[in-house]
Amino acid sequence: MQLKEFLTTLKEKLNIIEVAGNYISLERRGGSWWACCPFHHEKTPSFAINETDQYYHCFGCGESGDVIKFVQNMENIEFMDAVKLLADRANLQVPQVGTDSKQTVELKRKKDAILNILNDCAHFYLNNLNSGNADAHIEYILKRRIPSNIVRKFGLGASLNFYDLPKYLLSKGYARQDMIDSGAINEADGRLLDAQGGRLIYPIINAMDEVIAFGGRVLKKTDFGKYKNTKETLVFNKSKTLYNINLLKKLKKEQTINEVIIVEGYMDTISLYQAGFKNVVASMGTSLTQDQARLIKRYTENVLISYDGDAAGQKANMRGLDILKSNGLNVKVVPLSDGLDPDDMIKQRGAEAYRNCLDRAMPLIDYKLSSVQKGFDVSKTDDKRKFVQEAIKIIKTADSAAEQEDLLKSLSDKTGISYESLNRDLRAEPNVEPPTPKPVERKDNSSMLDRASRFVIAAFLFGSKIANGEDISKISFPNGVHEIIAKYIFSKKFLDERVRPSELFEFFDEGTEEYEELTRILDYCDGDALKGEVAEKYFKDCVKALKTAEVSESIARVQAQIAAETDPDKRKDLTHTLQSFINRQKKIKSGEKE
Repeated sequence: MQLKEFLTTLKEKLNIIEVAGNYISLERRGGSWWACCPFHHEKTPSFAINETDQYYHCFGCGESGDVIKFVQNMENIEFMDAVKLLADRANLQVPQVGTDSKQTVELKRKKDAILNILNDCAHFYLNNLNSGNADAHIEYILKRRIPSNIVRKFGLGASLNFYDLPKYLLSKGYARQDMIDSGAINEADGRLLDAQGGRLIYPIINAMDEVIAFGGRVLKKTDFGKYKNTKETLVFNKSKTLYNINLLKKLKKEQTINEVIIVEGYMDTISLYQAGFKNVVASMGTSLTQDQARLIKRYTENVLISYDGDAAGQKANMRGLDILKSNGLNVKVVPLSDGLDPDDMIKQRGAEAYRNCLDRAMPLIDYKLSSVQKGFDVSKTDDKRKFVQEAIKIIKTADSAAEQEDLLKSLSDKTGISYESLNRDLRAEPNVEPPTPKPVERKDNSSMLDRASRFVIAAFLFGSKIANGEDISKISFPNGVHEIIAKYIFSKKFLDERVRPSELFEFFDEGTEEYEELTRILDYCDGDALKGEVAEKYFKDCVKALKTAEVSESIARVQAQIAAETDPDKRKDLTHTLQSFINRQKKIKSGEKE
């Protein structure tokens, strides 16, 4: 079976509503299912799924696609990885495809080789840990009180030296360059070395249960950092990865996840998991990113930030926290006292004490105010005034007037300044950029003919009655995308087959201008835009404009040919051609049938 046939079969076996329902909450309204868009922040749902035609479209940001594209974007994976994931769901075997370009074939070979290498490395490290030769590693694990079942759960391992791993991989037949490209092996002076030589190993596993990288901790005092990740590779991008996301995904299959705890490192994650807080992931020391925010949003809308209790940890990273909030997540910050990190809190004070910290988690805006206050001594007049100035800027970003009022009252209590004065200052404070952006509103600087083309194409595509009596094959569209879609619609009607908008996603690559134009057409897929007398008149005006533009272009072209032609007979023929175009132009303008 060819890939194209297989994709058709796969999509026929799946229901996009059932697939999407595993990621987002859907509500039936009319003939569509609606949700808040998972690809941009919004409070009012503008993300619609058409169950009949099996595609989605967001009227806010324009994101559109079929079930494969949806999973690809939600899982942040490549197209074929999404196909494989959905094929497993549908109990189908993905066919071998031999028509890819050499570059595509090599890329797939490289990726598969890297994943196989990393998987073998993980087993190698695990065997080292159990070999009886990893005394320092075992001692560290016992010191950190990690039980054997948790060691196995997280796949912890041991690198004993710099040389055994490369020898092992070479014995398995792996190519030298593939080993280096995996990130597990470094090359120095022509020699291959274990990139995590001598360290305790923490495998980094993605949501597909694939080992994609390793973290390593030194066991002796050194000038190097305690922790080190393998370099970014074809399969590992730390800005798109969260430690323990694989176990969080398994947890979601077992129960509803009300909130996710985000910590900074491997040991914090492991300690919390061991203590029963299985809804935990780590950002691996990186500032939180848009991709990580979207990754978390697949599992919950509530996030608890639990960074270290020291000054640096409590400052967290405001930009990262704002990124979480801008993606529609409800963010709270967990207070940890006495410089403790989550791992210390669990070991020194127990799970119940940590649970109390979670219960006292502060909304992000309150945390910002608390952090700002630490930089000022409000008993001093000058400091108090500066603190109030900074606090007003933060309160200005609150989501509602009620929240602003509550925060102003609290600020009044802390500073002794009247609520009325603070409120006047708030209203006088110029607007600042809010951390939570408004839903995306796509700018449209298109020409009149492009807008007319979209409307006409949409009327045919969605089977609107306003297109009855018009033949799409007799309309010329100046935009190539519209021409492709028009030919598709005409061919379906010629074969007396149903026009399926979802099939159009196979024609254009996401991120291209063509794909963007398709999403503009899909803006008409729901609602009353293609119904009624006003829509019918506009449709006729659009068709007239397109036909007039076509014939005007033809007239201009023939006039230029006449001006350049010196042969009298040829000029006479061209003049007859010109007159026929002029006559056609008159008919179009008068509304006569051609």
